Amino acid sequence: MTVPGIITDLDDDNCNSIGSDVPSSVSNERIIIVGNQLPLKAHRRPEDQNWNFTWDDDSLLLQLKDGLGEDTEVIYVGCLKEEIDLEHQDDVAQTLLDTFKCVPAFLPPDLFTKFYHGFCKQQLWPIFHYMLPLSPDLGGRFDRSLWQAYVSVNKIFADKIMEVISPEDDFVWVHDYHLMVLPTFLRKRFNRVKLGFFLHSPFPSSEIYRTLPVRDELLRALLNADLIGFHTFDYARHFLSCCSRMLGLEYQSRRGYIGLEYYGRTVSIKILPVGIHMGQLQSVLNLQETVDKVAELHEQFKNKTVLLGVDDMDIFKGISLKLLAMEQLLVQHPDWRGKVVLVQIANPARGRGRDVQEVQSETYATVKRINEKFGRQGYKPVILIDNPLQFYERIAYYAIAEGCLVTAVRDGMNLIPYEYIICRQGNEKIDERLQLCKSWPKKSMLVVSEFIGCSPSLSGAIRVNPWNIDSVAEAMVLALVMAEPEKQLRHEKHYRYVCTHDVDYWSRSFLQDLERTCRDHVRKRCWGIGFGLGFRVIALDPSFRKLSVEHIVSAYKRTKKRAILLDYDGTLMPQTSINKSPTPEAIGVLNSLCKDPKNVVFLA
Repeated sequence: MTVPGIITDLDDDNCNSIGSDVPSSVSNERIIIVGNQLPLKAHRRPEDQNWNFTWDDDSLLLQLKDGLGEDTEVIYVGCLKEEIDLEHQDDVAQTLLDTFKCVPAFLPPDLFTKFYHGFCKQQLWPIFHYMLPLSPDLGGRFDRSLWQAYVSVNKIFADKIMEVISPEDDFVWVHDYHLMVLPTFLRKRFNRVKLGFFLHSPFPSSEIYRTLPVRDELLRALLNADLIGFHTFDYARHFLSCCSRMLGLEYQSRRGYIGLEYYGRTVSIKILPVGIHMGQLQSVLNLQETVDKVAELHEQFKNKTVLLGVDDMDIFKGISLKLLAMEQLLVQHPDWRGKVVLVQIANPARGRGRDVQEVQSETYATVKRINEKFGRQGYKPVILIDNPLQFYERIAYYAIAEGCLVTAVRDGMNLIPYEYIICRQGNEKIDERLQLCKSWPKKSMLVVSEFIGCSPSLSGAIRVNPWNIDSVAEAMVLALVMAEPEKQLRHEKHYRYVCTHDVDYWSRSFLQDLERTCRDHVRKRCWGIGFGLGFRVIALDPSFRKLSVEHIVSAYKRTKKRAILLDYDGTLMPQTSINKSPTPEAIGVLNSLCKDPKNVVFLA
């Protein structure tokens, strides 16, 4: 949901503003997509140690391109996953720009460590996932040097965008919490920049967010964007609540659109959950190696019912809670022993630290305990796969799983259920290999945490509180014993939704709203005020004229009767004053006004 409000520009003789025409259509524009990492893979050639680069098909930033018009030019700005030697950076940058239209931001290793592993992963990531650093063991305490590194990296990204942007025409789409202060740097340099921002992580409630020492700086930076996107209504609601409580801003909701009034600008809010790339999944499903792997797994788990979990090895993914629920299922429902298997695929952690090690240790210990207690010859109730899998292998596990379990305690979106649904639909090659007739009914079952972003979109899923182990165990049993027609009905409903709300739909919808939001940029007169991260734009109506002291004095002298309204707090006295009297100068001015018979003075 967005508000197609008027977004303002700096248009003053004394400002270094850059004019822009009203955009015609996104399909005819150039889009600069900015993310922490470029959608590229890098491989070093052993024979000469030079670099080879290819597109990363798994990158969302690359996938969203399919939702744009064919004549849309896309430029990517971001970091490479691999460190490039200083002497090779210029050559690599030119190659990437010429070949892939990618602009790399090369960060010094120590700066990157402070930025990514420091501020992003130790401070922003935990707070955005509702974990406060109540003690040193519960996450990193605020470190000003890490914050400064975060700001420095955002400024480097802004410099890279400056190298390629045509501010009169280009749209800029910034992604995720790594670059939350980037809108301020862009707005300050190019006052007419057409700028959207999408947050892929959760946004916490105001009671959590307000503990962040740089809370106001981040909010004001985001408000320098024209359009801010969130996956769910809850995330947007929390953001609006923070803006209201901490900045005193009000928002309006009209006909499904939400807008924040900020110094005369309307900052639009869009709620749109991301989808998956249908073409990529279906192409992998059609691979012969995928079909072979499905047949292999089908034979391996013959006469067994497979429940599947796919998660990063992360403290927020709830792997241990899922394992405890599986253990509870086997305790309370002994008839399922020997019949049901939980396959848990644990992807490598994206962060690093003691919390990751603790999650790994707990996971291994729990799996070992369950298998020793309930396993027997030829049967292991839990199979943990913690080595990296090829994408086709993961697809094969989706295809043979009777149910998919997601028990994350907090997650931005989580597209695992979407991938599972598409893979359970299968295709003719898989059906033929498994000797299934074409009319074989498709079915799937989902048990998902109510704390993940995709949960509201999956109305047929069994929603659970992952902290309630008994409830999760019973939901797993319900998924196992549910009548076949009901499973088929729920699968069909989910399949239709996932197909129509894919990544193409998501990117196309966001950029259409960004275009509409920026359409009236040139109609406002605006001024940039503030320094550093306190920079913002004041927008005024085109007919606005600045009120001068000369005009006030002239009008004052011409009038025969005057009503003068004065406020005590904030006018005669600073609002922070307590038990202080007005200055003699203020009393003198007040007496002079009251002595004039033409004046009626009101003091409140």
